[in-house]
This record gives sequence, C-alpha cells and structure tokens, in this order.
Amino acid sequence: MADKPYDKILVTRSSMPPLEEYVEEIAPLWQSHWLTNMGAEHQKLEVAIKDYLGIDNIALFTNGHSALECILEAMDLRGKVITTPYSFASTTHAIVRKGLVPVFADIKPDDYTLDPASVERLIDSSTCAILPVHVYGNMCDVAAIQEIADKYNLKVIYDAAHAFGVRLDGTSSGMFGDAAMYSFHATKVFNTIEGGAVCFRDPALHDLLNQWKNFGITGTESVEYVGGNAKMNEFCAAMGVCNLRHLDEEIAKRRLVAERYWERLSGVAGVRLCLPQKGVTPNYAYLPVVFEDEFGATRDDVYEALLARDIHARKYFYPLISDYECYRGHFDSSKTPVAQHVAARVLTLPMFADLALDDVDLICDVVLATAHRG
Repeated sequence: MADKPYDKILVTRSSMPPLEEYVEEIAPLWQSHWLTNMGAEHQKLEVAIKDYLGIDNIALFTNGHSALECILEAMDLRGKVITTPYSFASTTHAIVRKGLVPVFADIKPDDYTLDPASVERLIDSSTCAILPVHVYGNMCDVAAIQEIADKYNLKVIYDAAHAFGVRLDGTSSGMFGDAAMYSFHATKVFNTIEGGAVCFRDPALHDLLNQWKNFGITGTESVEYVGGNAKMNEFCAAMGVCNLRHLDEEIAKRRLVAERYWERLSGVAGVRLCLPQKGVTPNYAYLPVVFEDEFGATRDDVYEALLARDIHARKYFYPLISDYECYRGHFDSSKTPVAQHVAARVLTLPMFADLALDDVDLICDVVLATAHRG
C-alpha cells in the first residue's frame, strides 16, 4: 500500500484540509495573538455552521461532551432522563455528572436508535427529559419521540454526535427536539480536531450557554453561577472552517466506500447491514455490521481475523453502558434485550473518505472467509 496515504487500515482516519489552506487560515493569529475566548475564527465557524445546517442558534464548545453537559445544566433539569444504553460513554456520563438519573429504554432492531414504545413505558412523575441518540448517523423516530414528549411535557435533547450533515426530508438533524449536541472530534465526519456544539430552539439560552463555558462569568466583575471551562480555541475553530469547505466532497467519498461494502456484503446469510433510512440524507459516518448466528462465525471471530491482517475494526458499541463497571449493580441489561443482542454481535468496519476500494474488497474478503472456517 505504498501508494496510499496510510500504512495500515484503521477503523477511521481523520479528514484534514490541504496544509496550505490551514496555514493560510491560521496566519492572522500571529498578528492578533487572540488564541481563544471566542475570537475571529470561532465567530467565523459559528456563522459557517449555521449556514450549512440552516439553524438559528448554536454555541461552540471544546468537545461534544461539554456541550451536552452544558445544555442539560442550562435547561435546569431535575429527575430522570430516559436514554439508550447503546451509545458512547459520554451520553450517560453527562446525565449522571449533572445530578440526573439515567433510565435505559431499548432500541429498535433495524437502525439501533431509541425505541419510542420502550420510552413511553418508562415515563413516571419524576421524568424530566428524553435523550435519544442518532446512532451511526441514523435518525431517531423524531416525530414519535416528540409526540411522547409533548404528551408528558418533557424536554428532548438529542445526542447527534454522529449526525452532523444528516437531514430528514431536507431538515437538518440539529433542528429536532429542544436541543441537539454535535461532536467535532477528530474521528467524526466533520472535525475541528477536538470540538463540539449544541444547537437549541430557545434563543434565551444563547448567553447562558456561552457564559457557562467560561466559568459562569457574566461581566468583568461578575460571576453569577458555577460554570465550567469549555471554550473552543482558535486553532480548532480554524480547522473547522477549513474542513467545512470540503465536507460535501468528503461525504461523497464516504458514500462510495459504503456502497462498495454494501455491494459485497448484502445478501450474505447472517450479515445485517445498516442501509440509509427512507427520507434521510446520510453522512456515511460508520459502517456497522451485525453478525447473527447464521453467519457461521461470531463477531469476535471476525474481529480477530481482521486484526491478524492489521485491519482494525471496532466493537462499537460494546459493552452496553448499563454493563460498565462504574454502573454495575444499578442497571439490568436484560431489560433492554434488543440492545443487548446487538451489542454482542456488532462490529464497525473501517470507514473513512480516502479508504481505497481495493482495501474495502480486502476487508470484505477477510470477513466472508471467516464464515467458512471450521
């Protein structure tokens, strides 16, 4: 693979703009010496994201987790938050760190997002919010979730970490619910090296969110509440400004990779693929495959076979959050059987914009050969 921009196949590879473009973008920082505290690049990125997503309100953060914690605090929530155990640690950790109580609902077997029917059964008088996750960029059933939220007067905050650029019937994922959090981590379809954002409906939250990420400072001699430090720096913002210019091209490249995987793996007994949802414009963030018993080999067998060829897949998401050591004894994963089933069988295969199609073929060859062992 000497002619390729990578020497081994990792599960993902960060998208980056041309070096010259980034250098040109950050050059003014050497004149201004303004490196953080919502400077010119930060402001430029905010405007660019609003325009790209078609949203009105956004606040940028040093990472998506801080953005999620901040919106939970800014909404002054108390009590239980219904969410999914099939997600990254950040989702539940943010709930717990803000003094709220996570309640795990099950997921849908087709797209692995929160099952609205499972949610409604768990609502009681202490429930204050629903926190669904657009898993792998698959859109939740936003209409059903909103209907439930309206019925019981609950807030809806989406963990949209995987869903930047995803649209449902032309509407950005950032427009649903009371708020939506994005992650701009280096591994995401759109990255700012490290970073995140929260989109929100209520414009009154704008100042509060930006004050929270700056220690709760509200004036030169005024600190009105206990805030955190979660400001995006100018170098990260500049990376975002550059990467956003190339995002549509990056997604188009990812689509070619995804389509090759689907071409090679579709129709294989025991292989469950996540294909684009009806009405959804996807971002091709991940390539999850669930290996059922009919495949003839376990998920772990496939993982080890790939690793032996220096191909790095990921058991994502495994284990369930409800099975983490830090939550042991508090939850029973058997109460979310669909999530439990998928977590034990899922593997995300390498997916990034410049993954060569012959390497996709190699990965698929290894996967398919694994089923014939023994």
